[in-house]
Amino acid sequence: MTRRMFEEQLKELHNSLIDMGAQVERAINDATEALVDQDAVLARAVIDREDEIDDKEKEIESMCLKLMLSQQPVARDFRLISTALKMITDMERIGDQASDISELCILLSGQSYIKKLDHIPLMARETVSMVTDSIDAFVKNDIELAREVVRRDDVVDNLFDEIKDDLIKLVHEDTAKGEQAFDLLQIAKYYERIGDHSVNIAEWVIFSITGVHEHF
Repeated sequence: MTRRMFEEQLKELHNSLIDMGAQVERAINDATEALVDQDAVLARAVIDREDEIDDKEKEIESMCLKLMLSQQPVARDFRLISTALKMITDMERIGDQASDISELCILLSGQSYIKKLDHIPLMARETVSMVTDSIDAFVKNDIELAREVVRRDDVVDNLFDEIKDDLIKLVHEDTAKGEQAFDLLQIAKYYERIGDHSVNIAEWVIFSITGVHEHF
C-alpha cells in the first residue's frame, strides 16, 4: 500500500469515528428525551439500536487492524490507530450507558417524578458536548480542545453532586420516595460515567498527538 492510499484509509477511519460518535450522541439525546417525557417507546428504540453501535465498533476495529497490517506504521501512525481502538471501546460503553438509562426510563415511565428533572438534562447536554468535542479533537488533531474536554468533567461531577444532595434531602423528608430516588441517582451516575469515558477519549487524543498519556 502506498502512503497516499494509507492516508486515504486514515481519512475513512476518521469518518467512521464521526459516524459512531453521531450514533452515540443520538443515543444519549434520545435516552434523555425519553427520561424527561417519560416516553417508553423512545427508550425502547434506544435499546434496540445498541446493536448498531456494537456493529460500528467492530467495523472500525477491523479498519484499524487492516491499517496496522497493510503498511509498517511510523510511531505517529501507530499512536493514531491505537488511539482509535481505545476511543471506540469508550464510545461503545457510552452506548451501553445510554441503554442502561433507557431501561430505567421504561421502569419510571408509569410513575410521577418525585422532583422536577432540572440537573439531569444539564448533565446530558454537557456529556453530549464532551463526546462530540473529544472526537472532533481527534479528527482535527486539536490538543487544546481535548484538554478542554478534560476540564469540563468538573462541571459534570458538580452536577452529579447537586443531584445526589437533592435526592438525599428528599428521602430524608419522605422515605417513601427512596426507591425512585435511587433510580434517578443511578441515572445521574450513568451520565457521570459518560463524562468519564469522554475524558478517557480526550486523554487518548492527547497521547496520539504528544506520545504521552496524561492523567489529569
